[in-house]
This record gives sequence, C-alpha cells and structure tokens, in this order.
Amino acid sequence: MASLSSLLKVLLYGLIGLFLSIWVVQNPQDGLVARLVTYDKLAVLLLQHFYLVGVSALLAVLTAVPLGIALTRPGLKSWAPRVLALVNIGQTVPSLAVVALSVGFLGVGSLTAIVALWIYSLLPILSNTLIGLQEVDSSITEAAHGMGMKGRHVLFRVELPMAAAMIMAGIRTAVTITIGSAILAAFVGGGGVGNLIIAGNNISRWQVLVLGAALPVLMALMADVIFESLEKKVRV
Repeated sequence: MASLSSLLKVLLYGLIGLFLSIWVVQNPQDGLVARLVTYDKLAVLLLQHFYLVGVSALLAVLTAVPLGIALTRPGLKSWAPRVLALVNIGQTVPSLAVVALSVGFLGVGSLTAIVALWIYSLLPILSNTLIGLQEVDSSITEAAHGMGMKGRHVLFRVELPMAAAMIMAGIRTAVTITIGSAILAAFVGGGGVGNLIIAGNNISRWQVLVLGAALPVLMALMADVIFESLEKKVRV
C-alpha cells in the first residue's frame, strides 16, 4: 500500500510538471516565449539538470559513505569530529558562494557546478553515515565477533545493514538539496533548469519564471518520495 501511494505521488508530480510544460509551450505569452520554451529545449535543460544532480550526488555517496565508515573504525575515531567540522564549513557557506569560489579554481562550465554541488552534498551523507554506524549496538557487533566473524564481515553483514536506513536518509536529504541548488549552475554556464529562471527574469516573462521555478520543486518532491520509499525498504 505504501509503495502504491509513493508511486501515485511520483506520477502526480510528474504529470503536473508535464502539463505545466505543455501549457507554456502551447500557450506562450508571445513570440519571445515561444522561441525560448520548446519541447527540445526543455528536454535538454532537464537532462542537464538530472546530469548535474546525478553526478554530484553519486560523487558525494562514493566519498562520504567510505569516509564515514573509515571514521568509525578504531584507528580513526578521534578524527571524526574534526572531519565533520571541516565538511560542515562547506554546508554553512551559502550555496551561491560555493559556486562562485569554484569558478575561481575551475572556471565556468558543468564541472564547476558539479564540484560545488558535490561539496554541498557531503555533510548530510557523512553525518548520517557516522550516526548510523555509531548507533549500532556494541553488543551485537561483539556477538558477531564472538561467532568468529572477521571485521569486514561484521561491517558488511551487520553494521551497514543496520545503518542503511540512516545512510539512505542522508542521501535523500542530499539529493533533494542538490536538486534545488543545481539551479545555480546556470550562473556559471553549467546548464540546467536554472537557465529558465535567468531568462525569464531577463525578459520579464512570468510563464518562463514559473516554469523554471516549478520544475525543480516537482523534481525534488519526486526524489523525496522515491528515497523515502527506499529508506523504508532498507530499514532493519
């Protein structure tokens, strides 16, 4: 029942975005909007947005989860607060400032946007990985060791399965944040739906502005529902 409800929500948000896009394309305010908003151009912007979010989120997972695991091992536990504080700096700095700073090192383009979004996505995943692994009952891991399981087996068969829901919650937060922050990629030539917001503001066309603002919101809502469902499935 919960899966069906999640599927219906995803379909609803997708249909709202589809109908809004069709409405703007078929009923433009004027010729300027008609030239700016076409099905082909919308498809390209959406694909660029998905690419930015997907790559940066994947990099964040591949970085933060192994780092979180390493920081819960006996030899590196003392480093956890320092690393978390360092990553937290990237989260407290406004996302536009992170993008602007990245331009100084990498120039303009999608790479700059991906690096900035990757930095901004690290904290939720890293902190949830640490919390999830630290909350595993020590008596359970001791029992696993007592049964003759080696450290890596305890990690992959006991600790990670028990922490999976918490880690997935961190990924869910990171992805939804990144979908919104990816709008800023348009300011550095990274593409994405943010181009509609900039264009709509520059030419003072409310249809373009509304479409550019609504699509990321709907994408974030869809991602939140999908990852919420995955979070429930991996919960032990």
